[in-house]
Parts: sequence; C-alpha cells; structure tokens
Amino acid sequence: MARIIGGFAEIADRYDAAFVDLWGCLHNGLRAFPEAVAAMVAYRARGGKVILVTNAPRPRASVEAQIERLGIPREAWDAIATSGDAARVALFQGAVGSRVWFMGENRDRAFLEPPRIVQHPVPLLEVPLDEAEGIVCCGPADPFAHPDVNRTAFEYAIERGMRLLCANPDIVVDRGESREWCAGALARLYEEMGGESLYFGKPHAPIYDLGRRRLSQIGLLPPDDKILCVGDGILTDIAGAVGEGLDSLLITGGLAAAETRTAPGSQPDEAALAAYLEVERLTPTYAIGFLR
Repeated sequence: MARIIGGFAEIADRYDAAFVDLWGCLHNGLRAFPEAVAAMVAYRARGGKVILVTNAPRPRASVEAQIERLGIPREAWDAIATSGDAARVALFQGAVGSRVWFMGENRDRAFLEPPRIVQHPVPLLEVPLDEAEGIVCCGPADPFAHPDVNRTAFEYAIERGMRLLCANPDIVVDRGESREWCAGALARLYEEMGGESLYFGKPHAPIYDLGRRRLSQIGLLPPDDKILCVGDGILTDIAGAVGEGLDSLLITGGLAAAETRTAPGSQPDEAALAAYLEVERLTPTYAIGFLR
C-alpha cells in the first residue's frame, strides 16, 4: 500500500530531484494549481531540482510558453523534458520514413521541425495517407472524437505496413471538467488492429533518459534513489517510475479521482485507493490527493 502523505515537504528532503508531470499535477489545462506551484517553488528553495517530464507532443519551448500562460512561474522548475522532444529525435533519424501522414491539431505541427540535437536530420515531407511511408501521431484532430473514427484510415495504413510514431502515450487528459482523447488512444487502437506503434513518452524509457540528460545539463546527476517521479497517471507516471526503478508519488485527485474517491481539495479514501492499486497492479511509493 502506498503511504498517504499530507504535503510534499514531508518527503522533499529524501530526494535531490523530482520528475514532475504537468497536466493533472501543476495545472488542469486551463489554469495552474497554486498550492502545487508553491510546493515546487519551496522544494527548489531547499535545493531540490524540478524537471517537468511531460507527455506533451510538442517541443519544450512550446510547453514553456504554454505553462507561463497558465500561471506556472519560472521559479517552479529547472528544465523540461517532453515526449515530443524524445519522439522528434527518432522521427528525424528516420523511424517512420521521410514521407509522413500527420495526425493532430494545427498547434502540434511544430513537432515536424527538426530538433537541434540531430546533426543530420532525415528530410521530412508531410503527405496524404496514400503517399506516406509512416504516420506521425500527435493526437486526434478532434480530441472529443472517439478513436474508432480512424479505423478505415488505420486499416489502409496497416495493409501497407506503415509504423505509427506516437508523440504522446497518454490515453486521455482532463481539460477543466472535459475529458479529451490523446495520441496514446490512437496508438493503442492501431496496435489492437495489428499495426506497429512506436512510443517515446511515459512510461517508456526514452523520456526518462531525456529527463536525466536535462539534470546533467544543469550540473546534477543523482543516483536513482534520489529521484522522485510525481504524476496522476497510474499507467504512465507510476508505471514508468516502476520500470525505471524510481520512487513515485501518485496524485490521486487527477485522472483517478473517481476511482480513489478523492474530492476536490481532499485526500483519497484509503480503502478506495487500495482497491484501485490492486486492480491496476501497480503501487506508488506515496500518494496524495493534490500536490501541495
């Protein structure tokens, strides 16, 4: 059973760095959570380093601009590692070919710009599906449309042997009170239909490698037992931490609020949390209703 804590300060001194999820932990897609922001500012003031590790399918500069608009100040974090950055490296190394069919919203098209760390990027051309070698999936064009609307296109792509590069393994995300589909839901459907999907965000190793690289860039490379992963996704944040051998803190008031009976501003129901973790077969080191 995970230990339920009352505040981040209870465990902060045990860790030199925290890999902190954004959506559901520091903001809800519309605005920042003041208590969560304050907790990270206080942690950094004590010497801790905060790496924002997010499954956003965009470059870190885009994420930085977004969170500033939402009210997350620069004082709350040290560096950003995005699923988009990790996936873009593979994309421009030719993971799905050079002629690609793009899935996503217009704001996600920055993903198709080559990252500076790839010295000789594969020339990339966005083309219609019937001319493509592979699929770049940043998410659905309509985040409220069920993934099944893509079945016909996916059948065609699978028949032609295309691989799908998933820029964001999240299945759903809550924007305020509305739940939206993410790229991970499309990639899962593609696999269920017999296709091959490539993943780079949580819970997969490449984004954790990128997080450690970000720590190294700011002059810190702590042992694994000094890194804590914080997030609200049991199958992304917590599963990823377990896979990497890192401690974790589950924010129960995010995606699992209903299952853990976490009311706004409160702690999870202990029995409900235990039942939820038993069903998911994953146990975080700690749990808290909301990051504070």
